[in-house]
Amino acid sequence: MTTVDPAPPPPMRLRELVFGAACAAAVRAAVRLGVPDALDDTPMTVDDLAASVKTQPHTLRRLLRALSCQGVFTEHPDGTFEHTEMSRLLREDDPHSLRYIALWCTEPWTWNVWPHLDEAVRSGRNVFEDVYDQEFFTYLNESASESAHVFNRAMTTSSEQSARDVALLLDLEGASSVIDIGGGQGHVLASLLEKHPHLHGTLLDLPGVVENADPRLRAGGALAGRVEVVAGDCREDVPVQADVYIIKNVLEWDDDSTRRVLANVRAAARPGARVVVIENLVDDTPSMRFTTAMDLLLLLNVGGAKHTRQSMVDRLTAAGLVIGGIRPVNAYLHAFECTVPD
Repeated sequence: MTTVDPAPPPPMRLRELVFGAACAAAVRAAVRLGVPDALDDTPMTVDDLAASVKTQPHTLRRLLRALSCQGVFTEHPDGTFEHTEMSRLLREDDPHSLRYIALWCTEPWTWNVWPHLDEAVRSGRNVFEDVYDQEFFTYLNESASESAHVFNRAMTTSSEQSARDVALLLDLEGASSVIDIGGGQGHVLASLLEKHPHLHGTLLDLPGVVENADPRLRAGGALAGRVEVVAGDCREDVPVQADVYIIKNVLEWDDDSTRRVLANVRAAARPGARVVVIENLVDDTPSMRFTTAMDLLLLLNVGGAKHTRQSMVDRLTAAGLVIGGIRPVNAYLHAFECTVPD
């Protein structure tokens, strides 16, 4: 029977840390083999699981043993395996599924850029283009279609889950219009429009993104009559006036891109307009291990960064916005509530 280890002494903890790739690879392997989906509510033997996912029983047991000691699956004294709260999140049908997030964070390109982290730290810029001879998103869309699919599914999953939290947090009763800048497929916008029937909205993102907007926002959708979908790059222009501007997980590029987005919002917005910036922080959050890891991955692939509370405040005030408050959205997101001064 495999059990979750108690907190180990420092020498063993360091050994575990440097073998972190093995844990990430084990999660990826289990998802790609379909183990979380094959295992339902009833504990199963390794032989039955192996037959279901078409693997060798003895090697599948080794994989499950490695994951069980991390709390992903649990092994019973009779040798059967059962789901844990974490392993259920790897199922395709779980309402809070992290399946595609797990795949995205372990895509093949990640294994090739992580060893160059020292170079990125030394130079302060991304190393992705050195490794692949292409800019990150160009590589995804032109050279790695499977990875692009995983990325899109991961972002959709994340947006759908956080959209509900954003809609619960924001009170837009006094507003008549809202724009979601770099809003992806529009899950946040759709959630806000469903909550506030009086509201009209605009979704702004790149052409290849908004063409796959949430069906609720497209022609014939339930919210289409209250939405304008605009194809554009917020780093170049924000061509819409609105009462509320939402910028969620966008200000993670290089500093120049961040400055340009905020300047474009400031140029478009009327005095008194609200600007709500929603970001992961690398401090003041219970999810620092995840957020700081994502911060390093952003450095590697696009030269971007997750923000501290103070670095976000500095950028917003430098753009001329007045910060009225900072509130947690959930365990890993914070909302910076700002206004455009007179």
